[in-house]
Amino acid sequence: MKLTPAAQKFVLHWGEMGQAWGINRTMAQVHALLFVASEALDAEAISRLLDVSRSNVSTSLRELITWGVVRRVHVIGDRRDRFEALKDVMETFRVIMAERKRREMDPTIALLELCVHEAESGGSAEDYTREQLEKMLEFTRMVTAWYSQIDRLSTPALQRLFRGGSKLATLFGLPPSPSSPPTEPVSESGSKPSK
Repeated sequence: MKLTPAAQKFVLHWGEMGQAWGINRTMAQVHALLFVASEALDAEAISRLLDVSRSNVSTSLRELITWGVVRRVHVIGDRRDRFEALKDVMETFRVIMAERKRREMDPTIALLELCVHEAESGGSAEDYTREQLEKMLEFTRMVTAWYSQIDRLSTPALQRLFRGGSKLATLFGLPPSPSSPPTEPVSESGSKPSK
């Protein structure tokens, strides 16, 4: 396999985005490469295409497998492990969101609950701190509950939700963005008016 200019741009950009999201650059690049690769690649090919060390590739692959966005595949007659990324964008989104919830939101909720409990034991000197922590805990629980509802949607329903962003904005009183296609007005009950 040879990286096309478009694939190379995507891989480099995905690595930069990964860093912005707190993910190792090489790990993000490995994921991007496997996403655009038309066939499963072995670690040596990944190392060569990205011009990174084999050990760095191996570490990245292990982490991506743990995240659930890459899987190991075997080819008859080839003893080398090959790797491929999830190809469905919505499924990739679901897996990444679930992993981020597990790694970030769940521990944050547990810590905030502990901090609120400690602040309650601190008496009136801790009142302001407790109030602020309770607000943050409520918000974090609300985001987690929202995610749980979104995760229950079927893929077609999730796609409709994302595509309906301008309709949702209109529902909450925001004017449609100039780049959005026109939408039909929606009543307070959520139904379209009859013609």
